[in-house]
Amino acid sequence: MREILGRRLQRLRDRLQSLRPAAPARGSLAADGRTPTTRTPATRTPAKRGAARTTAPAPTLLDAALTCATAWQWPVLPGVGRAGADSARCACPDPDCVVPGAHPFDPGLLAATTDARMVAWWWARRPSAPVLLATGGAAPCAVSLPAVAAARAVARLDAQGMRLGPIVATPTRWSLLVAPYSLERLGELLYSKDHVPSSLRFHGEGGYLLLPPSAASGGGQVHWEREPVAGAGGPWLPEVEDVVHALVEASSGAPGGGSRLAY
Repeated sequence: MREILGRRLQRLRDRLQSLRPAAPARGSLAADGRTPTTRTPATRTPAKRGAARTTAPAPTLLDAALTCATAWQWPVLPGVGRAGADSARCACPDPDCVVPGAHPFDPGLLAATTDARMVAWWWARRPSAPVLLATGGAAPCAVSLPAVAAARAVARLDAQGMRLGPIVATPTRWSLLVAPYSLERLGELLYSKDHVPSSLRFHGEGGYLLLPPSAASGGGQVHWEREPVAGAGGPWLPEVEDVVHALVEASSGAPGGGSRLAY
């Protein structure tokens, strides 16, 4: 009796199994004519090696001015900037300005400050204004020379192991920042030298210097060839005597007795 019941139950299972629709193969059509979809576990695509990374945005002129004024305690002010539809001429009244856009006008040089509120107010009104450093006093001074000659001189001084400070570069000239000096001290220094290359310019008391990332007066942009290294008392700066002596030494030996810093 049990065997008869067992066979009947098995026949019922076989019959039920034959009535179930067969699962469609992947890519085959279902009964309604549509391709059945199957859900697969979500997977993360691994990051490709060498994929481009997002870079931090370049500092704005306001950022640069605030860093100089607050972090380094360098007095700054906005330059006069450019004017005209193509920004080709200086915004000052002089139609023959020799440093278009890259000099103080309104406010004047004496207005240079380290006050963050004043700096923020200036650049909020004129966000494209160049950043000017008022040199001298307690602020850095600079010695500048033609760009090509400066690159050679700096490479030579580096090879000699001389420690240099920040270097501001434009397409035409490089400026080596030095510790503050007085006009009297500079005069005594130059008087003690038998020869000083005429290509050297000095930015001291009552002067100014265009700082990155301002637009250069002759085109292109100002950049740090050697960035300031902040210390406890602000970025380190060499003494003017050391820099001038090294540059005078580097200038000698050109063919015909000329100066290596002339070009």
